Amino acid sequence: MAFDEMLTAEELPRTPYQTYHEWYSSQDPAHLIQKNRDAENIFRRTGITFAVYGHADSSEKLIPFDIIPRIIAAREWRKLAQGIEQRVLALNAFLEDIYHKQEIIKAGRIPRELIEKNVAFLPEMIGFRPPGGVYTHIVGTDIVRTGEDQFYVLEDNARTPSGVSYMLENRETMMQMFPELFSLNKVQRVEDYPRLLRQSLASLAPAGCKGRPRVAVLTPGIYNSAYYEHSFLADQMGVELVEGSDLRVIDGKVKMRTTKGYEAIDVLYRRVDDDFLDPLTFRPDSALGIPGIMDVYRSGNITIANAPGTGICDDKAIYSYMPEIVEFYTGRKALLENVPTWRCSEASSLKYVLEHLEELVVKEVHGSGGYGMLVGPTASKKERAEFAEKLKARPGNYIAQPTLALSTVPIFVNKGIAPRHVDLRPYVLVSDKVKIIPGGLTRVALKQGSLVVNSSQGGGTKDTWVLED
Repeated sequence: MAFDEMLTAEELPRTPYQTYHEWYSSQDPAHLIQKNRDAENIFRRTGITFAVYGHADSSEKLIPFDIIPRIIAAREWRKLAQGIEQRVLALNAFLEDIYHKQEIIKAGRIPRELIEKNVAFLPEMIGFRPPGGVYTHIVGTDIVRTGEDQFYVLEDNARTPSGVSYMLENRETMMQMFPELFSLNKVQRVEDYPRLLRQSLASLAPAGCKGRPRVAVLTPGIYNSAYYEHSFLADQMGVELVEGSDLRVIDGKVKMRTTKGYEAIDVLYRRVDDDFLDPLTFRPDSALGIPGIMDVYRSGNITIANAPGTGICDDKAIYSYMPEIVEFYTGRKALLENVPTWRCSEASSLKYVLEHLEELVVKEVHGSGGYGMLVGPTASKKERAEFAEKLKARPGNYIAQPTLALSTVPIFVNKGIAPRHVDLRPYVLVSDKVKIIPGGLTRVALKQGSLVVNSSQGGGTKDTWVLED
């Protein structure tokens, strides 16, 4: 049975929820139904949307928002934050190592072929150290909960983690609709994220930068599923939102076209994947990047955040080695556990997975967004049989994990509240220090019984409160 974060088995509110539960119980249901409609209208007016690729209906969707917050105690958050910081620092050390001395490979802690044959490993980054030695400037760490003190990291997002705009809009919407709740509950702030992000990025400008660093956000354009977020963050930080066509390399620097001519960019927060970043280095058919930007980057005249080549940390086969990676670089056991993982590239693991498909979740090692996966317990016999053939054909493309009973938090429905499964994506900023935003984005599986929280698969979001002591 899933752990209910709000209510005990006796239907009593747990400590973090006591004040909220008392308030909720005093509310007129009709008033809450109207507030729920108001929240939807706010999101519609603001244009808080996402696009789903590959669907017949390719129009943008309104991201579902639930008005019942997820509440995390200060004690619980401190424990999580320590584990997140340890993990993020280990990821950065791992990237520094695999692009330089490769000590972890020499020590036999991770197979050489897993690195060097990985499509996300960029030989162009070998021997190059980014400004400040920071590869992963912005990280999203996906965490699931299964019990009172049982938290697991589900995956790492170290290339271009998305969703932070929803975290900010969720908080603003809740404060607008229920200001009294923020008087009753001492909730830690998330509103400073854009300022902290700009500050963090600017602090890692190239050594030759003079004056205030010029920061810009690089977007693939209006048809990208996360364009709303790109535009939102640029606006909130007070920086330019640019496309590849707005930039060009002039005199060894990346410059932006302005009404005053071309002006140099010092820090580029890119929301474009590695393959499309530079057609002279990566995909020659890319119209989204800037020809020659990698030469400028390697010469030390621009900071790219996150650094090219960080996507290897998003790989789910690499994820399976994270306990070893954390211990190798920190000298300590990981404070946050991994979900147990079978690497289908290993014959014994593949045999086990094929024999237990009805119990497991199987994922593509390079997959994301809930695509290309099999949830064994809910799949049909035919679906499992078809997936088994994929596994046999390309076992190295997959990992498998047990089906966890993700914790639940109630969502608001017209008949009251109903439990739904959730995960959590805290956002981490890395410069000369690590800053973890208190809370993050709670994603919720709105369909009863579903464990898939991705918005592309019908999931929604909640405001996440971390209480002060």
